[in-house]
Amino acid sequence: MRDHTFAKELISFIDSSPSPFHVVHNLKNTLKDNGFIDLDPKSRWELKKNGRYFTVVNDSALIAFVIGEENVEEQGFKMIAAHTDSPGFKIKPFPDMRVKDYIKLNTESYGGPILYTWLDRPLSIAGRVLLRSQNPLNPTKKLIDFKEPIVIIPSLSIHMNRTVNEGVKFNKQKDTLPLLGRLSEEFGEKNRIFRLIAQNIDVKIEEILDFDLFLYTVEKGLITGMNKEFISSPKLDDLAMVHAGLEALIHAKPSSGINVLVCYDNEEIGSATKQGADSPMLSHVLERILLSLGKGREDYFRALSNSYMISADMAHALHPNYEEKQDPTHHPLINGGPVIKINADQKYATDADTSAVYQEICRKAGVPVQKFVNRSDELGGSTIGPISATQLGIRCIDVGNPMLSMHSVRELGGTLDHEYIIKSFEAFYCL
Repeated sequence: MRDHTFAKELISFIDSSPSPFHVVHNLKNTLKDNGFIDLDPKSRWELKKNGRYFTVVNDSALIAFVIGEENVEEQGFKMIAAHTDSPGFKIKPFPDMRVKDYIKLNTESYGGPILYTWLDRPLSIAGRVLLRSQNPLNPTKKLIDFKEPIVIIPSLSIHMNRTVNEGVKFNKQKDTLPLLGRLSEEFGEKNRIFRLIAQNIDVKIEEILDFDLFLYTVEKGLITGMNKEFISSPKLDDLAMVHAGLEALIHAKPSSGINVLVCYDNEEIGSATKQGADSPMLSHVLERILLSLGKGREDYFRALSNSYMISADMAHALHPNYEEKQDPTHHPLINGGPVIKINADQKYATDADTSAVYQEICRKAGVPVQKFVNRSDELGGSTIGPISATQLGIRCIDVGNPMLSMHSVRELGGTLDHEYIIKSFEAFYCL
């Protein structure tokens, strides 16, 4: 029986990454442990060939890269792109709500979560807190993770909603607000969430300026299935691809060009942020790399023309209970290998050229490949692929591992698929 090392490492990575800020924190630590140098975007960069570097934007997005021996303008950038965020719930700035002696939190949905999957689950809170500092332009930032289950979204009893099993339409302002507890003297009448934050990170309430806090399920990921073939975990979309890209970047043999891993934030809400794919974040970093290596703007455009990006975001597997939802001739299966995602309207960046390249990479790596196309009468989603390709004007393909329950609080993927895609990413970086 397989030892599922990569799957176990993925589960551990996800379990320690309850918010995009924690994802980037964990990426930074792993990269530093493997010889990568942290670059301050405010400082002048002095880069060298064979160097390993990374830089962070907004504490929630990261770009890491390894510089090869050859001229980058001739060899280009080999890039893998993924995203650090997942659908869920974000806590509003003044969230305290009292109903009799119950205290609940005011939240809004982030992205497109499957709402009912969040009900009746033990939830916690994690994110970042901004604290007062000597410089108003640079507040102090601290990560926070309550870790313990401190909130829950209780469902309404079937006795009070007899038609619940016939389908429920949720009101996000009413039906999905988490219960924090009962009123107590310890936390008083107001600012309860601020008191909890202050207690958790050991600061005074007056020091707290603001926060970005998200709900998450405290139930850990695990390996399941008759043959231990499935990964059941929160946030597979898209932390599985972040983890795969990280593993490949660290362990791939030196490349002739420059290997890049870009982990954007905010894909789930359209990517239109300074740390999202629809921003100049990546183009600025790529140009700074060339400038630091003594190259000019003409060399930068030459490098882009020789570049290739893998947009890595999870894909839809055939659902055994809803076979009719899949395209008649394209049936990706869990543990059948990476999925190339295709759309005639270019909601995915894949075309025949970029598809052919990735298929050859997988063939040489001994990795099976599948293809996904939406039913012609179903409107699918999109990814960071078309956005990144538009921003940079580069060859790009959309791929991802097949999964079920996408955007549920707990998703289902394959143990073997995670090994497959890491292997394909390593082969790509080694070209």
